[in-house]
Amino acid sequence: MHPRLELRNICKRYPGVVANDDVSLSIQPGEIHAVLGENGAGKSTLMKIIYGAAQADSGEIFCDGNPIAAHNPATSRALGIEMVYQHFALFESVSVVENIALSASSAFDLPSLAAKIRELSLRYGMPIDPHRQVHDLSVGERQRVEIVRCLLQAPKLLILDEPTSVLTPQAVVKLFETLRQLAAEGCSIVYISHKLDEVQELCDTATVLRNGKVTGTARPKETTSLELARMMVGSKLPEMHVSPPTPSEKPVLEVNNLSV
Repeated sequence: MHPRLELRNICKRYPGVVANDDVSLSIQPGEIHAVLGENGAGKSTLMKIIYGAAQADSGEIFCDGNPIAAHNPATSRALGIEMVYQHFALFESVSVVENIALSASSAFDLPSLAAKIRELSLRYGMPIDPHRQVHDLSVGERQRVEIVRCLLQAPKLLILDEPTSVLTPQAVVKLFETLRQLAAEGCSIVYISHKLDEVQELCDTATVLRNGKVTGTARPKETTSLELARMMVGSKLPEMHVSPPTPSEKPVLEVNNLSV
C-alpha cells in the first residue's frame, strides 16, 4: 500500500531564510501524524506547500503513490487534501450555510446544504446550527464550521494548523474525539503543533522540525517529553538555576491593625 502522502527532499527558501531544508516525511492512510516544532521551525510553510498555497523550490510530493506537479489549493482539494488554517476565513455577517456555500466546489441549494451540514456535524460530534450567524459563534464553533466545510469534500487527508491555540480544554477534548473518529474511518490527519502533551496524547507518529530541517521521527506515545523536546530545541535543553533565598533578619511581610 502506498503512503497517503509522501514528501521527498522538499526545499523552500525566502530572502534570507531557508524555511524548509531537504524535508522528507511519509503519512499513512488513517494515521494521525504530527509535524512538531517550535515557532519558526518551518511547519506552516511545509503545510502550505502540501496544500498548494506555496510552491516548493525543489523536491517531490506524492499522493497515493502518484506524483503531484505544481499545484494550488483547488487541485489539492480535487485530490482529497483539505486544510483548516489557524486563522479562520469566515464572513461575519452571513450564516454558517451561506459561508460554506460561498466556498463549495460544486453547486448546492441552501436547504439541502444546510441539512448536510447538520448531519455531518452531528455524526462527528460537532453539532452546529447551519442557520446561525457567524458573528454569534464562539471561536470553537467557528472552528467546527471550518472542519465541517472540509468534511463536506470527504477528504483523504486533513491538515490542521495549530488547531488548539484558541480552544478551551473542553473544546480540545471534543476536537480530539472527532479527529480519532476520522482517522478510524481512514482519513489521514496532519496535526501541526508545538505542544508536546497534545502530540503525545493524540498522534501516532511525529516528524520533528528544527530550523527548517527534520531532526527525527518518533512514536510520541512511546517517547518521553524530554526526548521530543531535545529533538525540537537541540541536544541540550536550557537549565533552570534557582538561587537559594538570602537569609535576612527583616520580615518578608508584616501586617498591622488589619480589619476585614
